[in-house]
Amino acid sequence: MKTTEVREMSIADLKDRIAVEKNHLDTMKLNHSVSPLENTSEFKKVRKDIARMITILAEKEKEQK
Repeated sequence: MKTTEVREMSIADLKDRIAVEKNHLDTMKLNHSVSPLENTSEFKKVRKDIARMITILAEKEKEQK
């Protein structure tokens, strides 16, 4: 997910999306432990997306205060 797309989202949408992505990451890890994934770089991509969303969420919450 691109930064511009994340910045357009509302705070509530960001919180929901972060929760969804964290669940997706947990599911990927579980599936990888059972049968190895073909493309393990997906872990890195999802982690970076989550970190990007958390950072932008913190910025938006700071702006509101």
